[in-house]
Amino acid sequence: MKVATYNIENLDFKGTELNPVFQERKPVLQAMLRRLDSELIFFQEIHGQEYTDEGGTEQRDLLALKDLLEDGPYENYFLASTKTSENKVYDKRNLVILSKYPITEVNQYRNDKIEKLGYRKVTAEPAEEVKDVSWERPILHVKIDHPELGELHLINLHLKSRLASNVSGQKDGYKWNSAAGWAEGYFLSSIKRVGQAIETRILLDEIFEQEADAKIIVCGDFNAEPDQVPVEAIIGSVENTSNPSLRSKVMIPCSNGIPSSIQYSHLHHGHKNLLDHMLISQSLVPYFQSASIFNENLHDESLPFASDQKFPESDHAAFVSTFKI
Repeated sequence: MKVATYNIENLDFKGTELNPVFQERKPVLQAMLRRLDSELIFFQEIHGQEYTDEGGTEQRDLLALKDLLEDGPYENYFLASTKTSENKVYDKRNLVILSKYPITEVNQYRNDKIEKLGYRKVTAEPAEEVKDVSWERPILHVKIDHPELGELHLINLHLKSRLASNVSGQKDGYKWNSAAGWAEGYFLSSIKRVGQAIETRILLDEIFEQEADAKIIVCGDFNAEPDQVPVEAIIGSVENTSNPSLRSKVMIPCSNGIPSSIQYSHLHHGHKNLLDHMLISQSLVPYFQSASIFNENLHDESLPFASDQKFPESDHAAFVSTFKI
């Protein structure tokens, strides 16, 4: 069984003078999907598209993704995605899971296991009262029925980016008016990213309480390196908890099976970053065989910003793990 996670980067029909349209991206992305050759795929950054149904009602669906998958090896896969409170896909950056195997349950969580945090911005102009801090993207949790393994829990994440959150009165377009304002915005983004990670860890603990030997795969764009707080919070290593009795609940990074020299999924100003992760529960470790990151053709994400010229391929490399069942 192969499992893949792939931030496909803003999948949409739309293009601009500097951003390639869907038809330019389609053959490049389809070639990558063929290479994934996976039974389970975790996608991030899948945009929704508006259309009018036969009854004249405005709807939104993953039309670009469905076009990309049409007549391909995944056309008949089961699909689950994040949804708004109106039961529509989000306009931007949906999480999607494709599965060869039947999907039996779909859940999502956003400040459901952690209440919104209260915070007062100290550099805001004018001064603000305490406001709620929440994260934009939910956690997607899917259960599937695997013919040999039984029930599998699949958790798809896209944690908050490292770009600084807005602080009123501190930004003029893309330019920050003070270094302190930018620093607070960066701090706020860190709170959101770690908050999402904690909510994910709470979810994992709940699953393990119900099923001690639960088979769980957590994938996605964590926007964090392996030794940074969001990743460590989700892993829950014994070295951090100092409690050996929690060993069975530790999540194992599949990237541990990749040589450090090629252990990266993102490039920024020449620096190799591992921002995309795949973590598995202890019960899946006996089946784990190997992991690969398809970064041979990865471009430096910082280069397009010099001219705003985007590439047809994603600025994240796909991550694939193989399991012998």
